[in-house]
Amino acid sequence: MSELPYTIIIGLEVHVQLATESKLFCGCSTRFGADPNTQICPLCCGMPGTLPVMNRRAFELSLRTAAALDLHIATSSKWDRKQYYYPDLPKGYQISQYDLPFSYDGYLDIDDPAGGDEKRRIGIIRAHLEEDAGKSMHDEVAGKADSRIDLNRTGTPLLEIVSEPDLRSPAEAKAYLSELKLLLTYLGVSDCNMQEGSLRVDANINLHVEVPAGKIATPIVEVKNMNSFRAVERALLYEVSRQWDLWQETGQKLGEMPKQTRGWDDAAQITRGQRSKEESSDYRYLPDPDLAPVTVSRAEIDEVQSSLGELPAALRSRLQENYNITPEDADVLVNQGRPLADFFVRLAELVGDGKLAANWIRQDVLRMLKEAESTIDGFPLSAERLAELLLKIKAGELDTSRGRQVLAAMVAENQSVEVALQVLGIEAVDSGDLESLCQELLVANPKIVADVQAGKQQAVGALIGQAKQKNPNVNPGQVRQLCLELIAKM
Repeated sequence: MSELPYTIIIGLEVHVQLATESKLFCGCSTRFGADPNTQICPLCCGMPGTLPVMNRRAFELSLRTAAALDLHIATSSKWDRKQYYYPDLPKGYQISQYDLPFSYDGYLDIDDPAGGDEKRRIGIIRAHLEEDAGKSMHDEVAGKADSRIDLNRTGTPLLEIVSEPDLRSPAEAKAYLSELKLLLTYLGVSDCNMQEGSLRVDANINLHVEVPAGKIATPIVEVKNMNSFRAVERALLYEVSRQWDLWQETGQKLGEMPKQTRGWDDAAQITRGQRSKEESSDYRYLPDPDLAPVTVSRAEIDEVQSSLGELPAALRSRLQENYNITPEDADVLVNQGRPLADFFVRLAELVGDGKLAANWIRQDVLRMLKEAESTIDGFPLSAERLAELLLKIKAGELDTSRGRQVLAAMVAENQSVEVALQVLGIEAVDSGDLESLCQELLVANPKIVADVQAGKQQAVGALIGQAKQKNPNVNPGQVRQLCLELIAKM
């Protein structure tokens, strides 16, 4: 496959709603789903004479995130007014951070979506705190042109995480977002629910096109209105194609065009132009005179860093090394959240077999949780009770098929493995009974014995069916292995 005549350049701006009960500069609730304009106060409405007071909890959650992303944390930073007019921004400005953010210059490592063994390190320019604006709701009923304003979100604490333009494909952008979301949920700083607006993404993308004189960059396009990571990936794929087609039409003149903001139309699977892209000068930033600088001591920073606990990347490595599972198994377990990873660790230690524990969680437990629309916290079986079943399977007392029947009965009635076996009428076959059964089959099937002795080991498969007819509780794998061992001694 030949190399593309251009390089894709992507940078992401992620806005994360922090898990606080109150807003960034007032005591109004941040609860989602309330009736419009029921969680507001004079400060939210931009009334004259109101004064903001910083929510310390929001700053603490931001510090946790900055520490986890290896960002440098400033001991002093300030607040700025980012001035622009939106109908749902009653003050006429947004309180944010401009030239002195509280954290900067970090990174996030991601797996290479192309399948390479090396990690991709994505630089993070900064993470800063700011307040959210309100929400404009436009009546789309034919013949109406009403717009309504809901200020419930106004003042909600947001952490904006700005990446370096280090991403080189839409797939990498999706991988970065997935890893960032996982990290944020492990830290407990946000629920990252995109449907409720707790995590929003703006993507900046352009192409660096190879020309005889070097490289020419197409204008940067900022893509908005993407409500899922798949939408981000699709929007960026579309933009790559659109920008390349435009380059082929206009040539180097494209590099002279202004930056642009475009919105993603998920129904049509295209981006649509909205406006020229603003520069920082357009916002006329100025220091907020009503808020004191944010200060944090070196001791506080050290305390936050030491309290992070085990983060997803380290947990994946530990599960692989300690429990001998594949990178894919570790990825699935960790991506489901810390409670499932802890459940796996307990189960693997009780069973003494990480691969067996991982297989049953991935193939059966996760399927049951999905069907029940539940999480591992709502799973009726403890790791100890599930381990009792897996130990019987490991010992050969139950085959996988029978084991699944028993598991279903255990989950349905929250039973122990012994009770489930009794209810289902399944009896464990001890080693003596199994050997007697295999001896009986070999005596009754001399041709199969001769075929196996002649090198046709697959012939022993016929004995497994006969064994199941005589005793449905036998383990097919054990029957096969024992018959082959007995034939080898004849």
